[in-house]
Amino acid sequence: MTTDRFSLQRRAPKGGTAPLQGWGFRNETDPLTDVLLGSPAHLRHLSTSSLSRKFLREAPCNIQVAQSQHAELVQAYEHFGVKVHMHTPSPELPMQVYARDSSVMTPYGAIITAMSQWWRRGENYAAIRTYEQLGIPIYDMVTAGTFEGGDFNVIEDGCVLIGCGGARTQEEGARQVQGWFEAEGWETRIAFIDEYYVHIDLMVVPIAEKLTAVCLTCTDPAIVDWLKAKGHEIIDVPFQDTMALGCNFMSLGRDRVVAPTSSRTLIAQLKARGFDVAAVDMSEISKTGGGIHCMAQALKREAA
Repeated sequence: MTTDRFSLQRRAPKGGTAPLQGWGFRNETDPLTDVLLGSPAHLRHLSTSSLSRKFLREAPCNIQVAQSQHAELVQAYEHFGVKVHMHTPSPELPMQVYARDSSVMTPYGAIITAMSQWWRRGENYAAIRTYEQLGIPIYDMVTAGTFEGGDFNVIEDGCVLIGCGGARTQEEGARQVQGWFEAEGWETRIAFIDEYYVHIDLMVVPIAEKLTAVCLTCTDPAIVDWLKAKGHEIIDVPFQDTMALGCNFMSLGRDRVVAPTSSRTLIAQLKARGFDVAAVDMSEISKTGGGIHCMAQALKREAA
């Protein structure tokens, strides 16, 4: 039974915040038991990034197909025994399907982010309601600048890579979050990325312990060297696959992964290593600007 109680600010100002008892995780590769998704019920194709604008001009998203693809994604999680929790859909929140952007789950509670685009800021308030309904306390809320969840990348226990592209996550927001986790004793590193890539989880995502998928073409070599120095083996995801959200997948732990069918190189390498891969067609929904990792917020992972 969990002893966690909902509150709007759980963070200890000087660090030393106690980890949650019933929710949270140590890292993003332990076995996933509970995931938070957003409904595509009110999905619209908006101009949220260079990628989504390109598709909006050339081949706009077929919303019905996108909704069907999301239903298949939900089925993939359920197939692996993951409990799926959903934000309550709202017609005023057409991009709520990207559940990673409006909040970040941590071992200490959820962070409510600060969205950069005005038409998405309501997602932050809706996320607070979701966490209250689930009984998950809020660690804190970003107030110093914009910050979005795809830029909070837990590489391993007590180590986070924070993306900062300027357009979606500003340096002020990134520095605020960095300060919180340094006070907790975490190793933190900020990766300054071109805003074209939107968030750091389009190019770097952990797969398993000491195994990380990276698009070497578009990732700062210093970040790659940092990962290798920590003992991480790198699986290179080709640039073209990355632009089709091929590096944007979800690790379920125990050598299980949900990945987009477009990520042929990564899927082939994972299967060669004995991974159980659920390949889901995300081609239509991803036209609106995000992939599998963008759509999911891990709420609870068991210690491996």
